[in-house]
Amino acid sequence: MKLRLSLITLFILAGFAASGQTVTLDYYFNHEVHKGANGQSERFHYLWDEADNNGFKIFGEAFTSRGAKLDTLGTAPTLENLKGSSVYIIVDPDTKKESPNPNYIQEDDIEQIAAWVKKGGVLLMMANDSVNVELPHFNNLAAKFGMHFNNDLQNHVIDDAHFEDGAVYVKNNPVLKTATKVFMKDACSIGLTGTAVPVLKNKEGATIVASAKYGKGTVIAVGDPWLYNEYVNGRLPAGYENDKAVNDVANWLLKQAKK
Repeated sequence: MKLRLSLITLFILAGFAASGQTVTLDYYFNHEVHKGANGQSERFHYLWDEADNNGFKIFGEAFTSRGAKLDTLGTAPTLENLKGSSVYIIVDPDTKKESPNPNYIQEDDIEQIAAWVKKGGVLLMMANDSVNVELPHFNNLAAKFGMHFNNDLQNHVIDDAHFEDGAVYVKNNPVLKTATKVFMKDACSIGLTGTAVPVLKNKEGATIVASAKYGKGTVIAVGDPWLYNEYVNGRLPAGYENDKAVNDVANWLLKQAKK
């Protein structure tokens, strides 16, 4: 009887631990604005509550459906303001084309993020093709973990008639456990040094997803912000499984955070 009660207690505590995880999305290095319907300036692009094609609403739901909470960070990251986060996501840092006064990733930011990862944090870095992302400062952060976003263009897709150019076939993947064919277009490849390893390569053999262990934590880098609503909401042709991939990635990130 005591053993049964102990097991029940462990399961309950495990449930609390899962529901207590917080996934924090950066709103500081990526802070794009445009004029809204009322003519006023407003945030857009890669937001948790953004339901149109530009948003991360479906990605967010993949986390909340697993008991995690969503948060945002609109200031520079520090050990203090990241300490309640299990996962921290930086996507597509701004260029001057996207923001008149972009917040570039500085050396102090890198040291603070690295210290948080070293303690057990899970960092997801999502880049873009070099025309649409501020790579030099982002790469200073990536270099801390043995990774480098290359100034190239992988999986270039001209239009909807050429979807296959963005196809990536998946087999026995440590992150994408259920998706077997995904779509990622106009990504940059990732160079690796040290202990960083490839997670996913395209048909040409270029690494487009990579990961590294750092202290007690984990870092994963992707050459594109590919899990935004446009490519996980069912509009892709039959056979593409980005809808499965978004759940695979969320599940993997939360599991790394538990470790």
